[in-house]
Amino acid sequence: MNVLVIGASRGIGLEFVRQYRAEGASVTASARDEAGLDRLRALGATPIRVDVADAASASGLAWKIDGLKFDVAIVSVGVSGERVAAFEAPTEENFDAVMHTNVLGPMRVVAQIAVALAAGAKVAVLSSRMGSIGSRTSATSWLYRASKAAVNSVLKDTALTLEGRATCIAFHPGWVRTDMGGSGADIDVAVSVAGMRRVIAGLAQEDNGSFFNHDGQAIPW
Repeated sequence: MNVLVIGASRGIGLEFVRQYRAEGASVTASARDEAGLDRLRALGATPIRVDVADAASASGLAWKIDGLKFDVAIVSVGVSGERVAAFEAPTEENFDAVMHTNVLGPMRVVAQIAVALAAGAKVAVLSSRMGSIGSRTSATSWLYRASKAAVNSVLKDTALTLEGRATCIAFHPGWVRTDMGGSGADIDVAVSVAGMRRVIAGLAQEDNGSFFNHDGQAIPW
C-alpha cells in the first residue's frame, strides 16, 4: 500500500504515519520544519517539506509526489486559533491564521494530490464534528466551527470532482489527546487513528462525499 499524509509533523498526522508504517505500508508524509521531518525519517517514511499556509511551499507539492500513485491520501492540517464565542468578532490576524490553514491549505493541495492517486484511491480530509451544521447545539468557538464547515464544503466538492476515480470523505477524529486537543480530551491519538484507518479500509464507492466519526458513525453535514 502506498500512503500520503499531508500534515504529519505531530499529533494525528504523525500517528497515521506510525500506524501505516507498522503495517509495512510505504508512506510519504509532509512536515513544515526539520524537527518534523526528522520524526518522519525515524519512522521510515519519505519526508517532504510542505507548509500549506504558505503559497510557494504548498504549490511545490505536485513535483515532490510526481509519478507516485497513492492508494490512500490523508490531509491532516488544522489549527484551533484563539477561541472566540458567537457575536465576538475575531481579529483579522486570528481569522486569517485559522482560515488560511484550515480551508485554504486543503484547497491548495487537493488538486495536486488528485493527479497522484491510484485507481480506486481513498482520500480523507480531517475536519471536526464542530463543523457540522446539522448536529450543532453549541455556538462556542465560532471561528473554528466556520473553518471546519468550510473545509467540509471543500471535501464535498473534491468528492464530486473525483467521483468514479476515488472515494473522498471527511473525518471527525474525536476529541483527541494531542497538543491541539489537550490532555483532558476524550480519547488517545492511537485509538482515534486506528478507528479512522478501519473506516478507510472499509470504504466503498457509495461512501464518496460522506462525513464520518472516527468509529465509522455517519455525521450530518
